[in-house]
Amino acid sequence: MQFYKKRLENGLTILFEKRDLPIISVALAAKFGSAFDSEKEKGISHFIEHMLLKGTKTRTARQISESIESKGGEYNAFTSKTLTTVWMKLPSKYLKFSIELLAEIFKNSVFDEKEIEKERKAILEEIKMYHDNPNRHIFEELSKLMYKSPFGISGLGTLETVSKISRQELIKKYKERYISNNLVLVVVGNAEFKNIVNLAKNLFKKSKKITENYNVIKTNGKKEEKRKDIDQAHLSLGFHFPSLNEKKRYAAEIFHSIFSSDSSSRIFQEIREKRGLAYAVLGMLEQEKSHGEEIIYIGTRKEKIPLVKKIILQEFRKMKNSSNKEIEKTKQKLISSRILSLEDSRTVMLNLLIEEICRNAKEYYKYEKRIKNVKPDDVRSLAKLEKYSLFSLIPK
Repeated sequence: MQFYKKRLENGLTILFEKRDLPIISVALAAKFGSAFDSEKEKGISHFIEHMLLKGTKTRTARQISESIESKGGEYNAFTSKTLTTVWMKLPSKYLKFSIELLAEIFKNSVFDEKEIEKERKAILEEIKMYHDNPNRHIFEELSKLMYKSPFGISGLGTLETVSKISRQELIKKYKERYISNNLVLVVVGNAEFKNIVNLAKNLFKKSKKITENYNVIKTNGKKEEKRKDIDQAHLSLGFHFPSLNEKKRYAAEIFHSIFSSDSSSRIFQEIREKRGLAYAVLGMLEQEKSHGEEIIYIGTRKEKIPLVKKIILQEFRKMKNSSNKEIEKTKQKLISSRILSLEDSRTVMLNLLIEEICRNAKEYYKYEKRIKNVKPDDVRSLAKLEKYSLFSLIPK
């Protein structure tokens, strides 16, 4: 593995992992996401992400997509709490093209009024879709119980806030945040580092530094919502877990793997395999720079909600008795899973980006060491957490 990192004089940070296959995965990310949205403008970071692919000073939205797809490439964009990212995967001979196009998108998106209104309608429909989909709605509501506003509000925003965001507000935020000192360029694939550096030097001008300005206030709560026209009850339960900046972040991964990660996990075995209480039994470990969550989702019968909740909490508490042998076995499972993920350059690209935003991209390459060094008592200690949030959506 050959890894390179450099912060240019213009403020841009470059991450590069060299590979031999003639493929490149390239991402450009702004250190700006939904965590930065105020309550009044919630959804603006996500709205900007939509507009990034809707036309620049030199390309229309269709020309952007055709220029990538005609080269056999794929692309997409996403907004998280702390990042807005556009990425591409292409044959490596298109390195120059990909970096130049990403720079154009991040510097010269035009925010055409007609495109804004079309995307506003699309986002409003996206918000409605998530509300109507029980599997998505429960996570939106659980987040509101786990964090105070505005952090706990969905990154999509609300019907009210998205309806009011103006073109001027979008452009103002875009110009404030999409500047070289706030950007990270990641390349994984067959390329030369000096070529990447030279391209980035010429494409981005020096900019001022930006200070982070968001606040995470954790809380807990319980709520039940009744809805017509559904036959199944949906339950989501969440614990505050270590963030990516906390010492126990790797202990949290081991805990999650044993407790809820897949079909061999404890809650899957107890709730579905042994008792047949549910078809969908999902466990998710969400970790970013400033927060972490262990979240459980169960779809079951209305009358079984109390029993399912009891089982989840019982199994969570039982994790304090996890054996050293089980923990060591899980360490090897996680290390093997990470090895398999190395095959996909896009996965590596995104993981490098996330680590860089949290602390330092080089942390990505210390994964095996960090997992091996986790003390069993650090895993077991997470089972001592008493507070949790619970949201249930049940048939009316």
